[in-house]
Amino acid sequence: MIDAPPFWAYFLAGSLLLLGNVVCWIATCFSLPGNWGIVSLAVFYAVLLPEQENGLGMSWWAVGGLVALAGLGELLELIAGAAGAAKLGASRRSIVLSIFGAMLGSVAGAFIGVPVPIVGPLLAALGGGALGAFVGAYLGETWNGRADREKLSISMAALVGRLLGTVGKLVAGIAMVAYATVESFWV
Repeated sequence: MIDAPPFWAYFLAGSLLLLGNVVCWIATCFSLPGNWGIVSLAVFYAVLLPEQENGLGMSWWAVGGLVALAGLGELLELIAGAAGAAKLGASRRSIVLSIFGAMLGSVAGAFIGVPVPIVGPLLAALGGGALGAFVGAYLGETWNGRADREKLSISMAALVGRLLGTVGKLVAGIAMVAYATVESFWV
């Protein structure tokens, strides 16, 4: 029978998991699948250091909880992000361009916000993503020949939806980081 790894190994792995999870959470600000990165890191942790009788390690129940939270974050983003614009009759083209605009705007916003330490790039990425969603939806509706008033209302709905969806996904992500941290250090 193989002995359980020493306590320091769990502490080191938990610390690395926390660091990796924070990086994944920040990636969510840039329209990347950071919450699923958190799930992937938890799976790796659970395989590397499965739960022991003394409570150390990551249980598969904890991984399942993280999957549920990631799914909830995706659902929040999907509902908020597409509902407003789709409700106003946005075309598929404008929704797709809104998504790509959000990704590009997030990256551009992060670079613009660099002068403000720590929170600057994150807030600018969030704002840039919302602005990118607006521009993408506006271009999509312009391409479809919509009137100015319709283009603006659909684009504003895309902007607000993007903001609300990203905030919902970030809240789910921070809950995932906290949950995974508690699970990895719980004794």
